[in-house]
Amino acid sequence: MASENAVTRAHASNKDWASSIASTHPDLLPSLAKGQAPPILWIGCSDSRVPETTILGLKPGDVFVHRNIANILHASDMSSLAVIEYAVAVLKVQHVMLSGHTGCGGVNAALGNASVGSVLDGWLMPVRKLRAQFETKLAGMASHEERAAFLTRENVRQGVKSIRSMGVVDKAIRERGMDVQGVVYNVGTGLLEGVEGTEEQPEERSCRETVFRVM
Repeated sequence: MASENAVTRAHASNKDWASSIASTHPDLLPSLAKGQAPPILWIGCSDSRVPETTILGLKPGDVFVHRNIANILHASDMSSLAVIEYAVAVLKVQHVMLSGHTGCGGVNAALGNASVGSVLDGWLMPVRKLRAQFETKLAGMASHEERAAFLTRENVRQGVKSIRSMGVVDKAIRERGMDVQGVVYNVGTGLLEGVEGTEEQPEERSCRETVFRVM
């Protein structure tokens, strides 16, 4: 019953929202009906507390979006690969933002040893592998919260590297200066925080251009 009430409220809110937009930005929806040209591709977690367009203070049409559990980029995930290729090659976004967030259930699950389901266990394997990679460092941390914050940032760093290794992304960086950045959204404060180590260093760029560039 509660879920039915939520859907009913959502329909009513949609009408109020459309009316408000038509009043405050009368040209927005007619313009969007003709097409889109978002400057930003956002890759984030499916968590309901992280609605990208809202937290960025932007409007419909400003952000092209891909979200999944724990903002993980699998090399074989055709969904995320298709979104990135379309956003970069067709829409020609200028900025790619990969965002993790505090209190991520996927990261918390990867820090534990309980199964969360066969599909989810497999999906979370890249984060669990990061846990294994940094096992000694994580063991020295005082709290679960500290370990989760560290793993969240490492997951973002790894994701940024994966994005930059894509041929279509490398080409956009080289030819038109597109940038890729990693951030973490703090659910408790509403603020985005840059992730240290996601800025590409000269030696990293040289390696990417040598190894991943496809002519």
